[in-house]
Amino acid sequence: MLRTHAHTKGGMLVKKGLSETCYRFFTNLSNPTRLATLEKLMKKPMSVNELADSLGQEQSMVSHNLKPLLQCNLVYIKREGKKRIYSVNSETLGELFKVIENHAKKFCPTGGKCILRGD
Repeated sequence: MLRTHAHTKGGMLVKKGLSETCYRFFTNLSNPTRLATLEKLMKKPMSVNELADSLGQEQSMVSHNLKPLLQCNLVYIKREGKKRIYSVNSETLGELFKVIENHAKKFCPTGGKCILRGD
């Protein structure tokens, strides 16, 4: 669905022309806990408890942030006994992370570290 006018979504202004799919995709990636979770899972599949320990976060916070990643199929679950093991959708995220890395190397003037406003 293509947005044809600006309106609020969860308190944020969604600009004209931004597709719902694009909005949801990048909203998922803009959350620091979700992004850190994806980066950890790019290295190896993990349980929610392993992720929580690795991220220094509460298990409930990690579980809460895994839900939207699962809904968008950015993360998959595999059962191993009583454990639920999470892994990334490497078909999508592997390519996306390569694009981001190449962009940073080519276009970011600080050797791949993009400058934040106010820095």
